Amino acid sequence: MPNYRPPDALTGSPTPVVLPAGTLLHRVHGSHRPADGFNPRPAHCLYGGGRFDATSCDRYGYLYAGLSTAAAVCETLLRSLPFDPAGGPRLLPRRAVEGRRLSALRLTAELRLLPLVSARDLAAVHQDTWLVHAEAQEYPYTRDWAHWLRRQAGPWAQGLLWSSKREPADRSVVLFGDRVPAHVLGAEEEDVVDFDTDEGRAWLDAVLQPYVVRLAP
Repeated sequence: MPNYRPPDALTGSPTPVVLPAGTLLHRVHGSHRPADGFNPRPAHCLYGGGRFDATSCDRYGYLYAGLSTAAAVCETLLRSLPFDPAGGPRLLPRRAVEGRRLSALRLTAELRLLPLVSARDLAAVHQDTWLVHAEAQEYPYTRDWAHWLRRQAGPWAQGLLWSSKREPADRSVVLFGDRVPAHVLGAEEEDVVDFDTDEGRAWLDAVLQPYVVRLAP
């Protein structure tokens, strides 16, 4: 169950985190979508969807990325992937990577994000680590909190930044399409890794190996 509903107003003072121009973001996405393409489709209010997706209650394009390739891969592909009690590697189904690729985006201007990293960051928005650690069955509630944060913080919050649940050493972000100008995300065409190719799958296996994961045969 969620820990509680958002309060009526924000009484804390979240401090923006600035990602400077030149920052490199990494994202795993469907090959049908451009590297800088925001997802325009709202998630259902109750079923499916991601942690901070838009819904019919608050419509906006959204784009998830990591500040490292590891964060992007782990957040997208290692959700709820259990360990083998016998000690063998975790197997990632091939269907999980079909039609997907890893892309890099370089910021051409700075972005101001609302941080959800430290206990003080979270306390400033009336929350604790539940907001960024909750599992998928509670995402309807984390989405509601994201909508509340957008309203309370106002237009300066162009997205959210938090410690990746699956790779806590790195950071994840969600960007809001109605607050990020189109020209800010510059696709790095030479850094694309296509998971539908032998080379792309070999690259992915190498990234997954330290996490005791490999692609299923």
